Amino acid sequence: MLDKRGRTIDYLRVSLTDRCNLRCVYCMPEKGIEKKCHDDILRFEEVEKIITACAALGIKKVRFTGGEPLLLKGIDKLIRHTAAIDSINDISLTTNGILLYDMAEDLKKAGLRRVNISLDTLNADKFKKITRSGDINKVLKAIEKCIELKMVPVKINVVLMKGINDDEIEDFINMTLDKPIQVRFIELMPIGEGLKYYEACKMKVEDILEKLPKLIPVKDDSKVASVYKIPGAKGTVGLISPVSCKFCSDCNRIRLTSTGTIKPCLHSLEEINLKPYLNDEKKLTEIISDAVYNKPQEHHLENENKSDTDRMMFQIGG
Repeated sequence: MLDKRGRTIDYLRVSLTDRCNLRCVYCMPEKGIEKKCHDDILRFEEVEKIITACAALGIKKVRFTGGEPLLLKGIDKLIRHTAAIDSINDISLTTNGILLYDMAEDLKKAGLRRVNISLDTLNADKFKKITRSGDINKVLKAIEKCIELKMVPVKINVVLMKGINDDEIEDFINMTLDKPIQVRFIELMPIGEGLKYYEACKMKVEDILEKLPKLIPVKDDSKVASVYKIPGAKGTVGLISPVSCKFCSDCNRIRLTSTGTIKPCLHSLEEINLKPYLNDEKKLTEIISDAVYNKPQEHHLENENKSDTDRMMFQIGG
């Protein structure tokens, strides 16, 4: 699919739920969220219809996100359905890793190729403070399990926050020395709960290069990350700068929320409700195609220091 600016849109990110078993300070309210009615959330059969329609239009890559997608029973069946679509050649999942160790093998058998695991600290006490509850050992075990299953490179998503985890940058990078992982440092975005921390904690990922000149650039097909490595390391380091150096001109993705709307841009107010068209394959395809064609040119985080969307990040998907 091409949008009207000539960008190839071949990547669908699917948020399956806004629920999560952690309460990360920059993402989720401390008291959690108001539970939605069953009818407000897409059922897996409905998600399958939308993925099938998107695949017919040219989507080749699907990532399942949340909230925390592994809270949902039967996610392996959804992955298996997606893997059976011939034109889909890459299926991945973003998770906090808490439930992943016990599920990783079944997910791989279903067709999951890769995982992104959110991990903002390597310190157990700090992890509990950031997540307001989590056990870091479960996440570390899950990382090792995914490496063992050759779901590589395992990508570790680190939201970079000054005064919170910037003292651990080198510790994270050292993880890449002997493991086939990519540590991805992501700038904190002024969206949802992140607005409370943004001014005090914002950092540019490029600051990492000044501190660690031993990192050398490497070629990578990522549309969002500038990729580096330490010479001789098994893994790599990705720098993702949605604020300081946005990558809108190369954006190849659209997003499906758990409530059934397409978001052509993460930070736009614009959403297109697909629910009325789920039983009309032709109309569903037309609506998705139109949403892609009219995808916004860019966001303006760098000027306004605030996302235009009214949704929290956990409602959109990481």
